[in-house]
Amino acid sequence: MACFSFLKRKPPFLPEHTEEIDEEVSTIQNTKLYSYKELRTATQNFTLSNKIGEGGFGSVYKGILRDGTAVAIKVLSEKSRQGIREFLNEINVINQIEHENLVKLIGCCVEGKQRILVYEYLENNSLEQTLLGGSHSSMQFSWQTRCEICLGVAKGLAFLHEDVQPRIIHRDIKASNILLDRYLKPKISDFGLAKLFPANMTHISTRVAGTVSVLTSVSSQVSPLQQLCYLMKLCRLIFCNIFFLVLLVCLHCCRGYLAPEYALRGQMNRKVDIYSFGVLVLEIVSGRCNTNRRLPPEDRYLLERIWKLHEAGELITMVDSSLGGDFDTEEAVNYLKIGLLCTQDTPILRPSMSTVVKMLTGEVKVNNEKITRPGLLSELLGVKVNSGKTDTKNSSEGISASKSGNTDYMSSSSGSKMTTSLPVTFSSI
Repeated sequence: MACFSFLKRKPPFLPEHTEEIDEEVSTIQNTKLYSYKELRTATQNFTLSNKIGEGGFGSVYKGILRDGTAVAIKVLSEKSRQGIREFLNEINVINQIEHENLVKLIGCCVEGKQRILVYEYLENNSLEQTLLGGSHSSMQFSWQTRCEICLGVAKGLAFLHEDVQPRIIHRDIKASNILLDRYLKPKISDFGLAKLFPANMTHISTRVAGTVSVLTSVSSQVSPLQQLCYLMKLCRLIFCNIFFLVLLVCLHCCRGYLAPEYALRGQMNRKVDIYSFGVLVLEIVSGRCNTNRRLPPEDRYLLERIWKLHEAGELITMVDSSLGGDFDTEEAVNYLKIGLLCTQDTPILRPSMSTVVKMLTGEVKVNNEKITRPGLLSELLGVKVNSGKTDTKNSSEGISASKSGNTDYMSSSSGSKMTTSLPVTFSSI
Protein backbone atom coordinates (compact mmCIF):
# COMPACT_ATOMS: atom_id res chain seq x y z
CA MET A 1 0.00 0.00 0.00
CA ALA A 2 3.04 2.26 0.21
CA CYS A 3 2.83 3.13 -3.48
CA PHE A 4 -0.66 4.56 -2.93
CA SER A 5 0.44 6.94 -0.22
CA PHE A 6 1.13 9.78 -2.65
CA LEU A 7 -2.61 9.98 -3.37
CA LYS A 8 -3.32 11.08 0.22
CA ARG A 9 -0.25 13.10 0.98
CA LYS A 10 0.03 16.74 0.09
CA PRO A 11 3.38 17.93 -1.19
CA PRO A 12 5.49 19.45 1.58
CA PHE A 13 5.48 23.23 1.71
CA LEU A 14 8.76 24.62 0.52
CA PRO A 15 9.25 28.13 1.89
CA GLU A 16 10.85 30.64 -0.39
CA HIS A 17 14.02 31.96 1.20
CA THR A 18 14.18 35.71 1.66
CA GLU A 19 17.71 35.87 0.26
CA GLU A 20 16.66 34.06 -2.92
CA ILE A 21 13.66 36.35 -3.33
CA ASP A 22 15.83 39.43 -2.81
CA GLU A 23 18.24 38.14 -5.43
CA GLU A 24 15.43 37.53 -7.92
CA VAL A 25 13.82 40.91 -7.22
CA SER A 26 17.15 42.61 -7.89
CA THR A 27 16.97 41.35 -11.50
CA ILE A 28 13.93 43.56 -12.22
CA GLN A 29 14.95 46.46 -14.40
CA ASN A 30 13.15 49.71 -15.27
CA THR A 31 10.18 48.75 -13.09
CA LYS A 32 9.30 50.59 -9.90
CA LEU A 33 9.00 48.44 -6.79
CA TYR A 34 6.13 49.46 -4.51
CA SER A 35 5.67 48.48 -0.91
CA TYR A 36 2.48 46.71 0.08
CA LYS A 37 1.70 49.63 2.41
CA GLU A 38 1.87 52.09 -0.49
CA LEU A 39 -0.58 50.11 -2.58
CA ARG A 40 -2.89 49.48 0.35
CA THR A 41 -3.03 53.23 0.91
CA ALA A 42 -3.57 53.90 -2.80
CA THR A 43 -6.65 51.64 -2.82
CA GLN A 44 -7.95 52.74 0.59
CA ASN A 45 -7.16 49.32 2.04
CA PHE A 46 -8.37 47.55 -1.11
CA THR A 47 -11.92 48.69 -0.45
CA LEU A 48 -14.73 47.06 -2.41
CA SER A 49 -15.76 50.39 -3.95
CA ASN A 50 -12.38 50.57 -5.70
CA LYS A 51 -12.60 47.06 -7.16
CA ILE A 52 -12.93 47.27 -10.97
CA GLY A 53 -12.44 43.62 -11.89
CA GLU A 54 -12.16 40.10 -10.54
CA GLY A 55 -11.21 36.69 -11.88
CA GLY A 56 -9.47 33.42 -11.11
CA PHE A 57 -6.11 35.22 -10.91
CA GLY A 58 -7.32 37.62 -8.20
CA SER A 59 -8.75 41.14 -8.21
CA VAL A 60 -8.07 44.50 -9.86
CA TYR A 61 -8.47 47.77 -7.99
CA LYS A 62 -8.32 51.38 -8.99
CA GLY A 63 -5.72 53.23 -6.95
CA ILE A 64 -4.38 56.75 -6.58
CA LEU A 65 -0.65 56.98 -5.91
CA ARG A 66 0.89 59.66 -3.73
CA ASP A 67 1.71 61.81 -6.74
CA GLY A 68 -1.95 61.71 -7.84
CA THR A 69 -1.48 59.18 -10.64
CA ALA A 70 -4.43 56.85 -11.20
CA VAL A 71 -3.37 53.21 -11.64
CA ALA A 72 -4.90 49.75 -11.96
CA ILE A 73 -3.59 47.45 -9.22
CA LYS A 74 -3.80 43.74 -9.99
CA VAL A 75 -3.57 41.62 -6.82
CA LEU A 76 -2.80 38.01 -7.70
CA SER A 77 -4.59 35.38 -5.64
CA GLU A 78 -2.53 33.45 -3.08
CA LYS A 79 -3.96 30.32 -4.70
CA SER A 80 -2.17 31.18 -7.94
CA ARG A 81 0.24 28.47 -9.11
CA GLN A 82 2.64 31.11 -10.36
CA GLY A 83 5.88 31.01 -8.40
CA ILE A 84 8.17 33.90 -7.59
CA ARG A 85 10.52 33.25 -10.50
CA GLU A 86 7.71 32.91 -13.02
CA PHE A 87 6.07 36.06 -11.67
CA LEU A 88 9.26 38.08 -11.96
CA ASN A 89 10.00 36.64 -15.38
CA GLU A 90 6.57 37.82 -16.53
CA ILE A 91 7.36 41.29 -15.25
CA ASN A 92 10.65 41.41 -17.12
CA VAL A 93 9.01 40.20 -20.34
CA ILE A 94 6.20 42.78 -20.22
CA ASN A 95 8.61 45.50 -19.17
CA GLN A 96 10.82 44.97 -22.21
CA ILE A 97 8.04 45.57 -24.74
CA GLU A 98 6.30 48.84 -25.39
CA HIS A 99 3.62 49.61 -27.94
CA GLU A 100 0.78 52.10 -28.10
CA ASN A 101 -1.73 49.25 -28.22
CA LEU A 102 -0.36 47.32 -25.21
CA VAL A 103 -1.17 48.19 -21.60
CA LYS A 104 1.87 49.64 -19.89
CA LEU A 105 3.27 48.06 -16.73
CA ILE A 106 4.24 50.72 -14.18
CA GLY A 107 5.53 48.64 -11.29
CA CYS A 108 5.01 45.73 -8.93
CA CYS A 109 5.06 44.59 -5.33
CA VAL A 110 6.76 41.46 -4.00
CA GLU A 111 6.46 41.15 -0.23
CA GLY A 112 6.05 37.79 1.45
CA LYS A 113 3.19 36.05 -0.34
CA GLN A 114 2.01 39.25 -2.03
CA ARG A 115 2.25 39.33 -5.84
CA ILE A 116 0.90 42.63 -7.16
CA LEU A 117 1.19 44.29 -10.57
CA VAL A 118 0.60 48.01 -11.14
CA TYR A 119 -0.62 49.03 -14.61
CA GLU A 120 -1.66 52.29 -16.20
CA TYR A 121 -5.31 53.05 -15.54
CA LEU A 122 -7.61 53.17 -18.56
CA GLU A 123 -10.76 55.20 -18.06
CA ASN A 124 -13.21 53.34 -20.30
CA ASN A 125 -12.74 49.83 -18.98
CA SER A 126 -13.01 46.94 -21.46
CA LEU A 127 -14.85 46.18 -24.69
CA GLU A 128 -16.84 43.53 -22.86
CA GLN A 129 -18.26 46.06 -20.41
CA THR A 130 -18.83 48.86 -22.93
CA LEU A 131 -19.50 47.81 -26.52
CA LEU A 132 -20.80 44.36 -25.55
CA GLY A 133 -22.31 45.46 -22.24
CA GLY A 134 -25.79 45.91 -23.70
CA SER A 135 -28.14 47.89 -21.47
CA HIS A 136 -25.44 48.08 -18.78
CA SER A 137 -23.45 50.58 -20.87
CA SER A 138 -24.56 53.92 -22.28
CA MET A 139 -21.51 54.34 -24.51
CA GLN A 140 -22.06 54.55 -28.26
CA PHE A 141 -19.45 53.29 -30.72
CA SER A 142 -19.50 54.79 -34.20
CA TRP A 143 -18.43 52.73 -37.20
CA GLN A 144 -15.16 54.68 -37.43
CA THR A 145 -14.40 53.99 -33.77
CA ARG A 146 -15.00 50.26 -34.28
CA CYS A 147 -12.64 50.23 -37.25
CA GLU A 148 -9.94 51.97 -35.21
CA ILE A 149 -10.37 49.47 -32.36
CA CYS A 150 -10.01 46.49 -34.73
CA LEU A 151 -6.94 48.04 -36.34
CA GLY A 152 -5.34 48.93 -32.99
CA VAL A 153 -5.71 45.40 -31.60
CA ALA A 154 -4.37 43.97 -34.88
CA LYS A 155 -1.29 46.22 -34.71
CA GLY A 156 -0.67 45.22 -31.08
CA LEU A 157 -0.83 41.52 -31.93
CA ALA A 158 1.33 41.96 -35.03
CA PHE A 159 3.93 43.60 -32.79
CA LEU A 160 3.89 40.68 -30.33
CA HIS A 161 3.95 38.04 -33.08
CA GLU A 162 6.49 39.53 -35.49
CA ASP A 163 8.43 42.46 -34.08
CA VAL A 164 9.44 41.10 -30.66
CA GLN A 165 12.17 38.51 -30.14
CA PRO A 166 11.40 36.01 -28.85
CA ARG A 167 7.90 36.20 -30.25
CA ILE A 168 5.03 36.34 -27.79
CA ILE A 169 1.74 34.44 -27.98
CA HIS A 170 -0.88 36.15 -25.83
CA ARG A 171 -3.23 33.11 -25.59
CA ASP A 172 -6.11 35.06 -24.05
CA ILE A 173 -7.36 37.56 -26.62
CA LYS A 174 -10.98 38.39 -25.79
CA ALA A 175 -13.22 41.42 -25.31
CA SER A 176 -12.57 41.65 -21.57
CA ASN A 177 -8.82 41.89 -22.20
CA ILE A 178 -9.12 44.80 -24.63
CA LEU A 179 -9.10 47.97 -22.54
CA LEU A 180 -10.00 51.46 -23.77
CA ASP A 181 -8.42 54.77 -22.81
CA ARG A 182 -10.25 58.10 -22.65
CA TYR A 183 -10.04 58.41 -26.44
CA LEU A 184 -11.26 54.81 -26.94
CA LYS A 185 -7.85 53.71 -28.16
CA PRO A 186 -7.60 49.93 -27.57
CA LYS A 187 -4.85 48.36 -25.50
CA ILE A 188 -4.24 44.64 -25.05
CA SER A 189 -4.02 43.65 -21.39
CA ASP A 190 -3.50 40.63 -19.14
CA PHE A 191 -0.34 38.82 -20.16
CA GLY A 192 -0.76 36.26 -17.40
CA LEU A 193 -1.12 33.42 -19.94
CA ALA A 194 1.36 34.77 -22.47
CA LYS A 195 4.17 32.48 -23.64
CA LEU A 196 7.50 33.25 -25.24
CA PHE A 197 7.83 31.58 -28.63
CA PRO A 198 11.43 31.38 -29.97
CA ALA A 199 11.77 31.82 -33.73
CA ASN A 200 12.97 28.22 -34.24
CA MET A 201 9.88 26.77 -32.54
CA THR A 202 7.06 25.66 -34.83
CA HIS A 203 4.61 24.99 -32.02
CA ILE A 204 4.33 24.44 -28.28
CA SER A 205 2.87 21.24 -26.82
CA THR A 206 1.54 20.26 -23.40
CA ARG A 207 3.48 18.97 -20.40
CA VAL A 208 2.28 15.36 -20.72
CA ALA A 209 4.86 14.43 -23.38
CA GLY A 210 7.73 15.70 -21.24
CA THR A 211 6.47 13.78 -18.20
CA VAL A 212 6.38 10.53 -20.14
CA SER A 213 9.96 10.93 -21.32
CA VAL A 214 11.25 11.61 -17.80
CA LEU A 215 9.52 8.58 -16.29
CA THR A 216 10.69 6.36 -19.13
CA SER A 217 14.28 7.42 -18.69
CA VAL A 218 14.34 6.47 -15.00
CA SER A 219 12.34 3.25 -15.33
CA SER A 220 15.46 1.17 -15.88
CA GLN A 221 17.06 2.48 -12.68
CA VAL A 222 14.36 1.63 -10.14
CA SER A 223 12.67 -1.44 -8.70
CA PRO A 224 9.37 -2.84 -10.09
CA LEU A 225 7.49 -1.46 -7.07
CA GLN A 226 8.91 2.00 -7.67
CA GLN A 227 8.08 1.70 -11.36
CA LEU A 228 4.48 0.92 -10.40
CA CYS A 229 4.39 4.03 -8.21
CA TYR A 230 5.82 6.13 -11.04
CA LEU A 231 3.24 4.68 -13.40
CA MET A 232 0.39 5.53 -11.06
CA LYS A 233 1.72 9.06 -10.66
CA LEU A 234 1.87 9.33 -14.44
CA CYS A 235 -1.75 8.19 -14.72
CA ARG A 236 -2.70 10.77 -12.15
CA LEU A 237 -0.89 13.51 -14.11
CA ILE A 238 -2.54 12.45 -17.35
CA PHE A 239 -5.95 12.44 -15.66
CA CYS A 240 -5.32 15.95 -14.29
CA ASN A 241 -4.30 17.21 -17.73
CA ILE A 242 -7.45 15.74 -19.27
CA PHE A 243 -9.58 17.20 -16.48
CA PHE A 244 -8.08 20.66 -16.91
CA LEU A 245 -8.45 20.39 -20.69
CA VAL A 246 -12.16 19.65 -20.30
CA LEU A 247 -12.48 22.63 -17.95
CA LEU A 248 -10.65 24.80 -20.47
CA VAL A 249 -13.01 23.80 -23.25
CA CYS A 250 -16.11 24.31 -21.10
CA LEU A 251 -15.08 27.57 -19.44
CA HIS A 252 -13.09 29.30 -22.16
CA CYS A 253 -14.04 27.71 -25.45
CA CYS A 254 -17.72 27.96 -24.64
CA ARG A 255 -17.08 31.69 -24.68
CA GLY A 256 -15.99 31.12 -28.26
CA TYR A 257 -12.45 32.54 -28.34
CA LEU A 258 -10.33 29.39 -28.17
CA ALA A 259 -9.07 27.87 -31.43
CA PRO A 260 -10.35 24.29 -31.91
CA GLU A 261 -6.92 22.78 -32.57
CA TYR A 262 -5.60 24.21 -29.32
CA ALA A 263 -8.51 22.88 -27.28
CA LEU A 264 -8.33 19.41 -28.82
CA ARG A 265 -4.57 18.84 -29.01
CA GLY A 266 -3.04 21.36 -26.66
CA GLN A 267 -0.66 22.54 -29.38
CA MET A 268 -0.41 26.17 -30.30
CA ASN A 269 1.36 28.77 -32.33
CA ARG A 270 0.50 32.32 -33.35
CA LYS A 271 -2.55 31.08 -35.28
CA VAL A 272 -4.28 30.54 -31.91
CA ASP A 273 -4.22 34.29 -31.23
CA ILE A 274 -5.34 34.99 -34.80
CA TYR A 275 -8.42 32.79 -34.34
CA SER A 276 -9.32 34.67 -31.15
CA PHE A 277 -8.82 37.99 -32.93
CA GLY A 278 -11.15 36.88 -35.72
CA VAL A 279 -13.92 36.17 -33.20
CA LEU A 280 -13.27 39.55 -31.59
CA VAL A 281 -13.68 41.35 -34.95
CA LEU A 282 -17.02 39.63 -35.52
CA GLU A 283 -18.15 40.80 -32.07
CA ILE A 284 -17.09 44.39 -32.70
CA VAL A 285 -18.87 44.61 -36.08
CA SER A 286 -22.05 42.86 -34.91
CA GLY A 287 -22.14 44.43 -31.45
CA ARG A 288 -23.00 41.12 -29.78
CA CYS A 289 -21.13 38.54 -27.72
CA ASN A 290 -19.90 35.43 -29.50
CA THR A 291 -22.13 33.26 -27.31
CA ASN A 292 -25.65 34.15 -26.18
CA ARG A 293 -27.58 31.28 -24.61
CA ARG A 294 -30.76 33.32 -24.45
CA LEU A 295 -31.09 33.12 -28.24
CA PRO A 296 -32.55 30.14 -30.16
CA PRO A 297 -29.99 27.33 -30.67
CA GLU A 298 -29.47 28.18 -34.35
CA ASP A 299 -28.51 31.79 -33.46
CA ARG A 300 -26.69 31.11 -30.20
CA TYR A 301 -23.13 31.06 -31.54
CA LEU A 302 -22.05 34.16 -33.44
CA LEU A 303 -19.40 32.50 -35.64
CA GLU A 304 -21.79 29.80 -36.83
CA ARG A 305 -24.49 32.36 -37.56
CA ILE A 306 -22.15 34.59 -39.57
CA TRP A 307 -20.80 31.63 -41.56
CA LYS A 308 -24.32 30.65 -42.58
CA LEU A 309 -25.06 34.23 -43.68
CA HIS A 310 -21.78 34.33 -45.61
CA GLU A 311 -22.80 31.22 -47.53
CA ALA A 312 -26.17 32.84 -48.23
CA GLY A 313 -24.56 36.13 -49.31
CA GLU A 314 -26.30 38.06 -46.51
CA LEU A 315 -23.39 39.16 -44.30
CA ILE A 316 -24.58 42.76 -44.22
CA THR A 317 -27.49 41.75 -41.97
CA MET A 318 -25.04 41.04 -39.12
CA VAL A 319 -23.79 44.63 -38.81
CA ASP A 320 -24.87 46.16 -35.48
CA SER A 321 -28.33 47.68 -35.90
CA SER A 322 -27.50 50.35 -33.30
CA LEU A 323 -25.38 52.06 -35.97
CA GLY A 324 -28.61 53.00 -37.71
CA GLY A 325 -27.13 52.29 -41.13
CA ASP A 326 -24.39 54.90 -40.62
CA PHE A 327 -21.48 52.82 -41.91
CA ASP A 328 -19.67 51.91 -45.13
CA THR A 329 -21.41 48.78 -46.40
CA GLU A 330 -18.47 47.40 -48.38
CA GLU A 331 -16.03 48.04 -45.53
CA ALA A 332 -18.33 46.40 -42.97
CA VAL A 333 -18.72 43.26 -45.10
CA ASN A 334 -14.94 43.13 -45.60
CA TYR A 335 -14.39 43.29 -41.83
CA LEU A 336 -16.75 40.36 -41.34
CA LYS A 337 -14.89 38.42 -44.05
CA ILE A 338 -11.58 39.19 -42.33
CA GLY A 339 -13.05 37.73 -39.14
CA LEU A 340 -13.98 34.57 -41.06
CA LEU A 341 -10.50 34.36 -42.63
CA CYS A 342 -8.94 34.46 -39.15
CA THR A 343 -11.22 31.71 -37.81
CA GLN A 344 -10.76 29.15 -40.59
CA ASP A 345 -10.63 25.59 -39.33
CA THR A 346 -7.22 24.91 -40.90
CA PRO A 347 -4.70 27.01 -38.93
CA ILE A 348 -2.20 27.41 -41.76
CA LEU A 349 -4.86 29.15 -43.87
CA ARG A 350 -5.33 31.93 -41.36
CA PRO A 351 -3.48 35.11 -42.39
CA SER A 352 -0.63 36.54 -40.33
CA MET A 353 -1.42 39.57 -38.20
CA SER A 354 0.68 41.84 -40.43
CA THR A 355 -1.44 40.73 -43.39
CA VAL A 356 -4.59 41.33 -41.35
CA VAL A 357 -3.43 44.90 -40.65
CA LYS A 358 -3.04 45.47 -44.39
CA MET A 359 -6.49 44.00 -45.04
CA LEU A 360 -8.06 46.28 -42.45
CA THR A 361 -6.42 49.35 -43.99
CA GLY A 362 -7.30 48.32 -47.55
CA GLU A 363 -3.71 47.71 -48.67
CA VAL A 364 -4.53 44.05 -49.35
CA LYS A 365 -7.87 43.03 -50.84
CA VAL A 366 -9.97 40.39 -49.13
CA ASN A 367 -10.22 37.40 -51.46
CA ASN A 368 -13.70 36.00 -51.03
CA GLU A 369 -12.75 32.73 -52.72
CA LYS A 370 -10.11 31.93 -50.11
CA ILE A 371 -12.50 31.86 -47.16
CA THR A 372 -12.96 28.26 -46.03
CA ARG A 373 -15.17 26.82 -43.33
CA PRO A 374 -14.40 28.03 -39.78
CA GLY A 375 -13.78 25.84 -36.75
CA LEU A 376 -17.28 25.78 -35.30
CA LEU A 377 -18.01 25.62 -31.60
CA SER A 378 -20.81 23.05 -31.86
CA GLU A 379 -18.49 20.62 -33.65
CA LEU A 380 -15.70 21.19 -31.16
CA LEU A 381 -18.04 20.35 -28.28
CA GLY A 382 -19.46 17.37 -30.17
CA VAL A 383 -22.94 18.89 -30.31
CA LYS A 384 -25.32 19.05 -33.26
CA VAL A 385 -28.01 21.70 -33.37
CA ASN A 386 -31.08 20.59 -35.29
CA SER A 387 -34.42 22.39 -35.28
CA GLY A 388 -33.95 23.75 -31.80
CA LYS A 389 -32.91 20.35 -30.35
CA THR A 390 -29.44 19.51 -29.12
CA ASP A 391 -28.04 16.05 -29.85
CA THR A 392 -24.68 14.63 -28.86
CA LYS A 393 -22.49 13.46 -31.72
CA ASN A 394 -20.20 10.52 -31.67
CA SER A 395 -17.00 11.88 -30.17
CA SER A 396 -14.92 10.67 -33.09
CA GLU A 397 -17.05 12.78 -35.43
CA GLY A 398 -16.47 15.84 -33.29
CA ILE A 399 -12.73 15.32 -33.41
CA SER A 400 -12.62 14.54 -37.12
CA ALA A 401 -14.35 17.82 -37.83
CA SER A 402 -11.18 19.64 -36.84
CA LYS A 403 -8.56 17.24 -38.17
CA SER A 404 -7.91 19.54 -41.06
CA GLY A 405 -6.26 21.83 -38.53
CA ASN A 406 -3.45 19.30 -38.08
CA THR A 407 -1.64 20.50 -41.20
CA ASP A 408 -0.02 23.40 -39.43
CA TYR A 409 1.52 21.23 -36.74
CA MET A 410 2.19 17.75 -38.08
CA SER A 411 5.05 18.94 -40.25
CA SER A 412 7.08 20.11 -37.27
CA SER A 413 10.02 18.06 -36.03
CA SER A 414 10.34 16.80 -32.49
CA GLY A 415 13.36 19.02 -32.04
CA SER A 416 11.28 22.15 -32.42
CA LYS A 417 8.85 21.51 -29.60
CA MET A 418 8.61 23.16 -26.23
CA THR A 419 6.69 21.70 -23.28
CA THR A 420 4.41 23.89 -21.24
CA SER A 421 1.39 23.71 -18.98
CA LEU A 422 -2.01 23.85 -20.63
CA PRO A 423 -3.62 26.97 -19.14
CA VAL A 424 -7.02 27.06 -17.54
CA THR A 425 -8.64 30.48 -17.31
CA PHE A 426 -11.60 31.14 -15.04
CA SER A 427 -11.22 34.86 -15.57
CA SER A 428 -13.63 37.24 -17.21
CA ILE A 429 -11.15 40.06 -16.87
